[in-house]
Amino acid sequence: MSGSEPAAPRRKRGRRQRRRVRPGAPPGTLQPHPDAHPPRVSLLGFGPDDLLDVEVEDLGAIREIRERFPVVWVNVNGLGDADVARGIGDLFGLHTLALEDVLNVHQRPKVEEYDRELFLVTRMPRTGISTDTEQVSLFLGDGFLVTFQEEPGDCLGPVRERIRQGRPRIRSGGPDYLAYAVLDTIVDAYFPLLDELGDQLERLEEEILQEAGPEAVGKLHELKRRLTGIRRVVLPIRESVTGLVRDESPLVTDSTRLYLRDCLDHTYQLIELVEHYRDLASGLLDLHLTIVSNRMNDVMKVLTIIATIFIPLGFIAGVYGMNFDVGASPWNMPELSWPFGYLFALGLMAIVAGGMILFFRRKGWF
Repeated sequence: MSGSEPAAPRRKRGRRQRRRVRPGAPPGTLQPHPDAHPPRVSLLGFGPDDLLDVEVEDLGAIREIRERFPVVWVNVNGLGDADVARGIGDLFGLHTLALEDVLNVHQRPKVEEYDRELFLVTRMPRTGISTDTEQVSLFLGDGFLVTFQEEPGDCLGPVRERIRQGRPRIRSGGPDYLAYAVLDTIVDAYFPLLDELGDQLERLEEEILQEAGPEAVGKLHELKRRLTGIRRVVLPIRESVTGLVRDESPLVTDSTRLYLRDCLDHTYQLIELVEHYRDLASGLLDLHLTIVSNRMNDVMKVLTIIATIFIPLGFIAGVYGMNFDVGASPWNMPELSWPFGYLFALGLMAIVAGGMILFFRRKGWF
């Protein structure tokens, strides 16, 4: 848990996550991923007039701090030590089944109610403009909020700053309002990602209209894949927030439930944006295929016109290339003995070709 411990190697992006608990293991078995980051525990204890912001080295100190502050927020960065998760679970009375879900980071966003706490699972965008997400687990109880993250770095800095600056709403709102603030910040973190994807779609649209190259198809499919990933995450988050709004839990006050409705509205906006961009990506793909098809049709039209013009020219050349003996009969191609026969044949070809070009132009085929 100390800051001197080396960071665990980061899991490769795109690698399919697997359950670490072996099949048939007893319920509540805590088995972290071997590549998980070592945990670092931070604590924010606060009230309307008091604040404590510390890094926790000894979990036993949390028990004393809880007695001093009306709200305690314990955040664990890294899930590489089952003893830390078990120790925090013992301090706050967290259910072992929920702790098992914390360490198995394949969970779908959800809300579960236990005897003394609400357990929420959501997915947070990783830092930077990336559609990769990490699991965030929240335990909401009487006077506390415990959060578990997969790795250091998150989007929750504004929430911490509001607490440190003494904003009255969050300092006096209770742990349920703090849980709302965390959820709302995570939901809002998806908007910059969608804005970036929207900008990429606009640039792709200009690129396709100017020159529909084959690389555009790969870019569009990649964008659709990323949008599908966001949609797969945001839909269950909406269901979770809907459950918090509708279910009557003693841990969530009516005043906080009003704010959760606003968070729910943000999830609807996210889903609408995702669907809009997915439709736009599909439309751009159809546009690309249409432009390519039209260009191919233009090429085929030009080639067809050229071939059509040369058909009668080839016929004329074939007729004069039969070389019948004019000595055998005066009707066997007398033009072969005419001094202007060659020029006559070329002129005939030019007249036929020019006439066909004029006919095609009047028809609008050029």
